[in-house]
Amino acid sequence: MSRDLARPPLPELLAGGHSGALLFGITPPRSSATPEQIREIAAVTTARLSALDVDGLVLYDIDDESDRNPAERPFPYLPTMDPGAFHAEHLTGWDRPVVIYRCVGKYAEEDLRSWLTAADPQRVLSVFVGASSSRKAVRTGLSQAQKLRRELRPDLLLGGVAITERYVGGRDEHRRMLAKQADGCTFFISQVVYDVDSTKSMVSDYFYACAEQGIAPRPLLFTLSVCGSLKTLAFLNWLGVGIPRWLENSLRHTADPLAESYRHCLAAARELSDYCRRLGMPYGFNVESVSIRKVEIEASVALAAEVRELL
Repeated sequence: MSRDLARPPLPELLAGGHSGALLFGITPPRSSATPEQIREIAAVTTARLSALDVDGLVLYDIDDESDRNPAERPFPYLPTMDPGAFHAEHLTGWDRPVVIYRCVGKYAEEDLRSWLTAADPQRVLSVFVGASSSRKAVRTGLSQAQKLRRELRPDLLLGGVAITERYVGGRDEHRRMLAKQADGCTFFISQVVYDVDSTKSMVSDYFYACAEQGIAPRPLLFTLSVCGSLKTLAFLNWLGVGIPRWLENSLRHTADPLAESYRHCLAAARELSDYCRRLGMPYGFNVESVSIRKVEIEASVALAAEVRELL
């Protein structure tokens, strides 16, 4: 795996508040996968990413979000392996850090305590995600999970989620980011970005709110995801990703939505890079595919390679 050795390792890069981090996000195999299928998925994933100069891998924790959106899910909800177990038991060929998402409401406090105690902070970072709605029953609340991490593993870097669409709805997402920062978040990873202008506004409000409080802004990693079909577009909408009307029209009417979305993602990366550099905001990118279609995953890998050149 090639990597620029002059660039600090991911934990150091984020803890130091530097720009330049590039992550690649994947979902663990389904819980129903056989051991042979899991080994094959791990091998394919490692091989696919071996040529990419990424600083780390993101492993998502999938939860049923029907309480947030009762509409039919374009891709059915299928429980997946615990991301921590997939990393520890099957990604032994991956030698770089991993950011493990935790939908903390799924886990008993004792389970989180055990995982935090065993995690290696040089290889593992985490993002804690709260309940998808206030109506959802949880086993451990977000504030309790954050407290556990402070008590047990303050050296394990913790990230938070930043959502442009929440900013558009209430103009307060930057305040949520400040609160998460006060609770120990060292970095942020955004939801998938298609609405670039609103994302820049959120970044601006966060950056200047930090300046007003005399604190340094933490790195924000913008998530980019290609859209290769109308079904993927429907899934992005179901997830709550805000897609400007002009772009949605383009994706619906083009003969090649994958190429169209790829161009937009690359343009978004350039615009966000330029803006953050001029502002002085530390930033990076996380490239993922919300689809399991091979063509969309391969396009995401190609996008990550081009984004690295921007960084």
